[in-house]
Amino acid sequence: MALARIARNSYRRSSGSSSRPNYSTEKDLLCEGPPAPRIQPPITANLSKPLPQTSMMTGGSSSTFIPSTNFWSRGLKTSPLARFGQAERVPLEEYEGPPTKYPTLEATKPGEKPRVVVLGSGWAACRFLKGIDTRLYDVVCISPRNHMVFTPLLASTCVGTLEFRSVAEPVSQIQVALAKDPNSYFFLASCTGLDTDKHEVYCETVSDGKLSEEPYRFKVAYDKLVIASGSEPLTFGIKGVKEHAFFLREVSHAQEIRKKLLLNLMLSQNPGISEEEKERLLHCVVIGGGPTGVEFSGELSDFITRDVRQRYAHVKNYIRVTLIEANEILSSFDVGLRQYATKHLTKYGVRLVRGVVKEVHSDKIVLSDGSDVPYGLLVWSTGVGPSEFVKSLNLPKSPGGRIGVDEWLRVPAAEDVFALGDCAGFLEQVGKPVLPALAQVAERQGKFLVELFNRIAKQEAGKAFSAKEVPLGDPFVYKHLGSMASVGDS
Repeated sequence: MALARIARNSYRRSSGSSSRPNYSTEKDLLCEGPPAPRIQPPITANLSKPLPQTSMMTGGSSSTFIPSTNFWSRGLKTSPLARFGQAERVPLEEYEGPPTKYPTLEATKPGEKPRVVVLGSGWAACRFLKGIDTRLYDVVCISPRNHMVFTPLLASTCVGTLEFRSVAEPVSQIQVALAKDPNSYFFLASCTGLDTDKHEVYCETVSDGKLSEEPYRFKVAYDKLVIASGSEPLTFGIKGVKEHAFFLREVSHAQEIRKKLLLNLMLSQNPGISEEEKERLLHCVVIGGGPTGVEFSGELSDFITRDVRQRYAHVKNYIRVTLIEANEILSSFDVGLRQYATKHLTKYGVRLVRGVVKEVHSDKIVLSDGSDVPYGLLVWSTGVGPSEFVKSLNLPKSPGGRIGVDEWLRVPAAEDVFALGDCAGFLEQVGKPVLPALAQVAERQGKFLVELFNRIAKQEAGKAFSAKEVPLGDPFVYKHLGSMASVGDS
């Protein structure tokens, strides 16, 4: 029945579109058509019986095949592309067949440069990418984000102090080899698993849900693997946080916060809005008194003073900012700095509340003492923890659940695997404390590791399984240079 639909649809469309070009041979298509993309969705349907040629070729060539030899020059193991341009999609459940073969970026061959695969595009990953010697290595970066975010200034973009493009730098500009070198690539994808024995990573492409292309999977072989996949916001399992709160870690988060803030300001001016509803819509609540929460509260205070009183004068007396923290704000700072920040924020209208969130609803939060706090905008910044990807890896873990590493940022249980940044921490037997999840730490680790990699390659130990006897030099030592947090310009 499915084959009949394919043949019928192919005949109907081909007979009504005689102006469509007729590629009679594969050779013509490969010579005249556009170049094949690097990686396309694999063939996931395997017919139990081969389809007859006539059912697919009625009315001219309605199918396009690109042979696997066209992809070998790019290191792909299988031909990932087969299109039936005029055929209806048939549900995969109707077929049964052998397991799917994923497109693969194959292992490097003798005489080729070793390949370094970097997972992530944050501070640690980008500092590593910036310093890697591409005369010694081919580089593949895999990340669901194609840019680095300058996180210290992210809060300023939420209220228009800075534009979004000011805090984002494309990865291909940080390491130009990703865009120019023939064997270096950037793949917009998420890593879903590792095979440390085969030296392969398993990936799935990223889709925003609006594109017609469905996510598909592929594999990438590596000689050296650098895991710098970052972390995720901590929610402590509190009900309703993920559904109703905004986080502040990506440019997209800042865009959503700005949109929500401006929308509430405009909605509050509409006729028929009660006084109580105006107060709720214009109540901005920030959970977490760390640097991110304090900086965002300060930016909101400036926004109220600088913009709201001039552009939204009808509701200027309704907008408020509340910062909720279980203990003191900026607990990692000196006492004098904490007191100064508290005094400054309070002076310019930020209400500081000590409390613990018990539950989050769409229009209010419930504190542990039973009190309700209505809100129109809720921003959650209570720290970060290991991501679900890091939790899923069968690798040793440090205290707190990060990937365990030694003094040279190696993962002891997996040869040629390194980890750094927010996703990594020293193993307990190393005898060093787990470093804080700060950009300063990640940047310093990236600088240390890339210098180590360049030294290894110069000793001809960049290939897989070749660095066992190579001296690594001094271990990584972190020296804190200080912390800074902005509390606003008012």
